[in-house]
Amino acid sequence: MSKAWKPALAFCGLMFIGGVAAFAVLYSMAPDANELDENAENQMSATQIYWAGADDDEEGELASTTGDVQRVAVQREDIPPTVVDGVLAAEQRTFYEDPGINVMGIGRALLSRGEAGGGSTITQQMARGYYNDLQGEEPLTRKVREIFISIKLSQQVEHDEILTIYLNTIYFGRGASGIEMAAQKYFDKSVSDLDSAEGAFLGLIIQMPSNFENPEEGSWTETYLNDERWPYVQEQLALMHEETDGERGLPRAEAEALEIPERVDYNPEETEGDPRLGYVRQAVINEVERRYEGSGITGADIATQGLVIKTSLDPELMTAAEEAFSVLPESAADDTMHGLTAVEPTTGRIVAFNGGSDVTTVINNSLVHQTQAGSAYKPYVLARALSDGIGLRSQFNGDNGREFPGLASPVNNSGDVDYGEVDLIQSTADSVNTSYVELAIEVGESRVDELAVEMGVHPDRQTTSTVGPLVALGTHQVNSLDMASGYSTFAAEGRHFPAHMVTELQTADGTVLTPDDSEQIEAGEEVLSEAVAADATYAMQQAVLEGGAGNAALSDGRPVAGKTGTSSDAVSAWFVGYTPQLTAAVGLSRAQGDPLDFGAELGDVYGGTTSAKVWKAFMEGAMEGEEHQQFPEPQWVGEDMSYLPTPTPSETPEEEEEPSEEPSEEPSEPECDPRDPSCETEEPPEDCDPLDPTCEQTEQPEEPEDCGPWPHQDDCEEEEPTMPGQPGDNEQQNQGNNSLIRPRE
Repeated sequence: MSKAWKPALAFCGLMFIGGVAAFAVLYSMAPDANELDENAENQMSATQIYWAGADDDEEGELASTTGDVQRVAVQREDIPPTVVDGVLAAEQRTFYEDPGINVMGIGRALLSRGEAGGGSTITQQMARGYYNDLQGEEPLTRKVREIFISIKLSQQVEHDEILTIYLNTIYFGRGASGIEMAAQKYFDKSVSDLDSAEGAFLGLIIQMPSNFENPEEGSWTETYLNDERWPYVQEQLALMHEETDGERGLPRAEAEALEIPERVDYNPEETEGDPRLGYVRQAVINEVERRYEGSGITGADIATQGLVIKTSLDPELMTAAEEAFSVLPESAADDTMHGLTAVEPTTGRIVAFNGGSDVTTVINNSLVHQTQAGSAYKPYVLARALSDGIGLRSQFNGDNGREFPGLASPVNNSGDVDYGEVDLIQSTADSVNTSYVELAIEVGESRVDELAVEMGVHPDRQTTSTVGPLVALGTHQVNSLDMASGYSTFAAEGRHFPAHMVTELQTADGTVLTPDDSEQIEAGEEVLSEAVAADATYAMQQAVLEGGAGNAALSDGRPVAGKTGTSSDAVSAWFVGYTPQLTAAVGLSRAQGDPLDFGAELGDVYGGTTSAKVWKAFMEGAMEGEEHQQFPEPQWVGEDMSYLPTPTPSETPEEEEEPSEEPSEEPSEPECDPRDPSCETEEPPEDCDPLDPTCEQTEQPEEPEDCGPWPHQDDCEEEEPTMPGQPGDNEQQNQGNNSLIRPRE
């Protein structure tokens, strides 16, 4: 053997010895089974959620709590196989064969420094629940300690005892800690009476108890539960049956026949008399689970560990967000969804949203429910173009009925209006579809979506419709939070701050935890240049001043920028707008996607005649007493380009004149500047009586040129418009198979 190998072998030997020593030290430091009973009696308490205070240092009033946590312990013999199988299928089907840890899952966790999660066995989850000193530690440290606790427990405690402790203490949502209270809260029966479907469901919700306790209809959570988690549990039950020779699990045919069971209604006590609180509670829990994952905070922790959560939600503005919709006719359809979210542009803080009438039966109107964006999506196309150097004065063909590559049907403007030559200012103010579709093609439709996501639209929205030219007309489905967050980037002069409502999270002992996105929220991210944001804002100001969003103009005269949106057949109606200090998005739609219906009192529905009025009603109160701030002046970035069609040359060339042998007379220079009104280059004719038939006038005065819709001429007498369609609400008609719902504006 070469001498060169000796140092390497020595090093490997030392590493092995060091590893063994480290393992021994960590193992000895891990708590053992004797500490279980002591920890099992830890006092559980509800988390408190607070409204925004007057400033960051002041705590606001208590808004809600997660409710009392209830637990009733049961013995192992009281837990039937239907429940045991369901829990193991959902969480760890090889629990009885495993040594307390999942080696593959541990590898993923260590490689990701604890961030990847996953792979936690039932023993690890039990350890995490018992040993509270694991909370708040750095993810990798917490994961390593959790592993060694689990190894020690698996050697000292029987599997049945670990499973019993786990099922008696795990949090199931609805204020239920332990399997017995979960059976009562979800099915109104004792755990011993649960069938296979009910047992499987309780096992399933352990992963996301706060989300699954009462999933909103049509929400991502409901879809995930139905389409992913339930089929997964069915497959695991079948595999368990095959691997244990029928000792556990269900035959495949029986497992695949299981259906998600009906649950009893859930009505949190704190929501009685004030429907906002249920929506606030759920929204806060969802956000904490998402933003504090690195701190190890789970839905169970939120419900049972007495956390203190401060929010940016203003109770008065929450009320205003609900009452603003009273400006709409009372004849509106009962299932009309009232979406409204308000965000501070320079912080990303959500100050208000309208959840709905009943958290137990109605999906969150603003933070969850989605509907087509319509022309409210056009500003993202504009921002992309401005960033690419296409200036606001660039010229496009705004005529109706234009055909574009890849679209089966022509693109139409609202009311089939031919706008002729338009720039991007008029295209935005009058919401011209044809010019915006051409613009989207020019800059790249996928690049529009990428920018919209960077500005604040959730990336999942890109999957709600085909990415193509019609994204310019808002075929994607969005919610009011998406749009308020996205437009806030314009209002913040191009800087995006992630939208959030949780401003601080404290543990029961007062320790302040740091969210995973703290750096982004503190500094924001420059998505647009200040100049691009200023130009886009200028164009959207014209939509309020000159276009179809006039109903959004505020009474105190402060500047407003924004954009309407109305999908074809009025399936949705939007106005998203902002002042320098506050952005608000208002979206109207119906629960099942039917056309909006406000009765004969309103007539045709447009974003400019509905949502713009709601926006104004909310913002009038929200901006009362606030400083009148101004938007930056437009910077006119980019170049003024022409995308107008090139004139077709004449097929028959004009005949050239024969050259004259006589030299042509040189035109005489005028004696004065012809542009000078006092300059007379020839003698005027003598006056004569116009009634005299022998009087010959020189020329009849020319008729004035027709007045175009843009720009306004001071000497042009405008007639009342006779074209159909609401100005500024200008959506695209059916494009064959290119969209399921025809965008109109």
